[in-house]
Amino acid sequence: MPVFKPEYLHKVAYEIYVAKGVPAHEAEIVASHQVKANLVGHDSHGVIHIPEYCERIDKGHIVPGAPFVVERESPTTAVINGNWGFGFVVTEKATRMAIAKAKAQGVAAITVHYQSHIGRLGDYPTMCIQEGLIAMITADSGAGPKAVAPFGGRARRLGTNPICIGVPSELPGPVLLDMATSAVAAGKISLARNRKQPVPLGWIVDKDGKPTTDPNDYGKGGAILPVGADQGHKGYGLSFMVEMFSGLLTGLGFGIDPKARHNDGVFISAFKVENFRPLEQFKKEMKEFAEFVKTSPPAAGFSEVLYPGELEYRTELKRRKEGIFVEDETWHEITELMHNLEVTAKVGKP
Repeated sequence: MPVFKPEYLHKVAYEIYVAKGVPAHEAEIVASHQVKANLVGHDSHGVIHIPEYCERIDKGHIVPGAPFVVERESPTTAVINGNWGFGFVVTEKATRMAIAKAKAQGVAAITVHYQSHIGRLGDYPTMCIQEGLIAMITADSGAGPKAVAPFGGRARRLGTNPICIGVPSELPGPVLLDMATSAVAAGKISLARNRKQPVPLGWIVDKDGKPTTDPNDYGKGGAILPVGADQGHKGYGLSFMVEMFSGLLTGLGFGIDPKARHNDGVFISAFKVENFRPLEQFKKEMKEFAEFVKTSPPAAGFSEVLYPGELEYRTELKRRKEGIFVEDETWHEITELMHNLEVTAKVGKP
């Protein structure tokens, strides 16, 4: 697999999107979010999606430069219509609105509908952390294509329905819980397929509901399982509630419309720590809490206990130094795009 500096991958993504008619400032935002996903080890949400996003632009499923419309607003809430713009762009702007409202009023809650894929959720609560806010974001595709079987079922009825919570602290890396409520994000199945690798048992079932390790079975009518293995009812319950926040509360609805374009409905909430406790005191105690949890002697097969978000922080430090690995098939698709869009010379050599 080729290895690239993050700056080079950012330039690749940026030039491709600009060539597809994306405004420069939006191309910058999208490229930054995708490369950040690769940096922290979430390759399933990184540059692997460049060809897919370009295809969605061609179909009109992503509308570069789409207007950001506030349909309803109060001092603490807002309803946003993204008009099928890039999810990264729309949700980043919505998050900034949530930050402003929470800093002014103490709390804020915003819903977003009609936008494309927002990528890795962790980027948005991280914006809030930097402003002294605790934040939560959930995402769901409404009536769009489904990926996950409910606990006790075998057919797809739910999205991967991720949830992310970020908390300010004095730790060097952000305290960040960023997880799908399914056993795995759908992008990781695609990643395994592109890398021609099996997936762990417990991730997916085939079309007959039988456990499988072949990632190709997912595309042949299989389904992803809820997080939790034999306790999957817990992941299913979380997924059900994420869909309520991001599908029903946003007005996107539920169900399966085979013709529906991908749409990330989003619920964002933010809380000003200073309205509850002095911020610096809270951040200090969060650091001490994480350090206390890490004092637990490691179990068999582990070298240490990590706080939520620590692995991603360490991965980013490592990849900024050593580079980002991109699987051959993904890179082939990207280089073909660069050639077809005549941006290879602009991008230059790695």
